[in-house]
Amino acid sequence: MISFWKTVEGKLQRLEDAEEDCWINMVNPNDVEIRKVADSAGVSPMVLRAALDEEEVSYIDVTDDGHAFTTIDIPIVDSGSVMYSTIPLGILLTKSHIITVCLKESTIISDFANNPPKNLDTSKKKKFMLMLMLRAANRYLQYLRQINKISTSIEEKLYVSQRNKEVVELLSMQKSLVFFSTSLKANQLTIEKIMKGKTLTLTEEEMNILEDVLIEVRQAIEMTTVYTDISAGTMDALASMISNNLNVIMKALTVITLILTIPTMVFSYYGMNLEPLNLLPFNDVAWFPLFLAIMLMVLLGFFFKWFHFTKKR
Repeated sequence: MISFWKTVEGKLQRLEDAEEDCWINMVNPNDVEIRKVADSAGVSPMVLRAALDEEEVSYIDVTDDGHAFTTIDIPIVDSGSVMYSTIPLGILLTKSHIITVCLKESTIISDFANNPPKNLDTSKKKKFMLMLMLRAANRYLQYLRQINKISTSIEEKLYVSQRNKEVVELLSMQKSLVFFSTSLKANQLTIEKIMKGKTLTLTEEEMNILEDVLIEVRQAIEMTTVYTDISAGTMDALASMISNNLNVIMKALTVITLILTIPTMVFSYYGMNLEPLNLLPFNDVAWFPLFLAIMLMVLLGFFFKWFHFTKKR
């Protein structure tokens, strides 16, 4: 899918086709769309296809045609086993166009188009790219706050009932944090490379925006590290709780087994065919009802004490 956008009279408007100084947004394009945009922008199709690789790392480079091509990792809401993940976003700056390429539909791009930042101008291509990077960094922080709230809710449920559902959700949060940490560190290296000014020459205003991006990325990295440590500590505490509860249950089962062993031994002896020899005393006593009553009282007392102990804990 391809969409065309351009700043007209201070507002970002959608176009029917590409124009001078417009933004070309490509989402999971096919070969025909890639060839069309590459021919109109005068770039190699291989450059646009590079951003469609899910394993593509963040970097900035200058193509053979002299265009600046940047790839950054942006966060997305995943519908699979991981709640949040990251995908590469390619940003190509040519003399006439700004081209963004992404494998999947992203709320960052759609929000950027429908709710653009103040003073956004597609003719100022480097500033446009930096504003888009700033929006992506802010989205990392937003998703990290959501992860923290979800993790806190899961932890509260785990303290009450240690079900597999909450454990799986907590593991999903840990995977998301790992993806975020890896992507943010790669983005940080790309931003620091841009700041050196070897690939792009930035004005003072653009440098200020880039510094804001770097600050947001560093803050997101610190938040990811903190939340990862908290999540790991929660998993360790959960493992200790499960082990402790298992020890209590095994102790209870051991005591019950020992209690039930006593009547089993007595009934076994008196169940033998020894009555003519008169080797066992009290053969004429009704042992079974008596022992049954005694053992029920002992077991009820033990269960009451054990239940009171576990409820107190």
